[in-house]
Amino acid sequence: MTTTTDSTALRTIYAEPNEIVRQKVAHLLNAHARHFIALSPFLTIASASQTGTDCSPRGDSPGFVAVVDDRTLLIPDRRGNNLLDTLQNVLANPAVGLLFFVPGFSETLRVNGRARIISDPARLSQFAIRETIVPTAALEVEVEQVYFHCGRSLIRSQLWNPERRADRSAFPSLGTILADQIAGVDAAKTDDNLEVAYTTNLY
Repeated sequence: MTTTTDSTALRTIYAEPNEIVRQKVAHLLNAHARHFIALSPFLTIASASQTGTDCSPRGDSPGFVAVVDDRTLLIPDRRGNNLLDTLQNVLANPAVGLLFFVPGFSETLRVNGRARIISDPARLSQFAIRETIVPTAALEVEVEQVYFHCGRSLIRSQLWNPERRADRSAFPSLGTILADQIAGVDAAKTDDNLEVAYTTNLY
């Protein structure tokens, strides 16, 4: 088995990026990046620490991530599984990578930076749902790199093509998966509870 173990060897098996690719990496959120973030209802956030790595989804109505200024984003931390993987990693290592998606768009937006956890009620109030439901915390991200990623991966995957959607009935429900993993879990009851949570307790 052949393995590549250093950056010099790695570069010998890949072509050099062209000059446009090199120059597209910016350090500020320009008008196009801001517009894309305003349209985006979904992102993934990657983080790492000595205890592990994590890549988590974040989603809400388009524009749920606030652009504070050219170098700062604020991401509300909505109700989740309470494992706190991302937040615990950020406490140990603030480096994060964000990938923004817009349904129907092939391009994505990549933002790399450093995050910190904000719990100030005054700053969190801007994310209130129905005036009363406020996130417990938010991630403030100081932008270090920002650039648009070409659409090859999404085009290859045909992610937005409705004709390529998998048949949901061909895969077990989350309740069934949990029941197979955890003794004593009732699959049907868990699915019912999840359905209630999704429809009435989303935030």
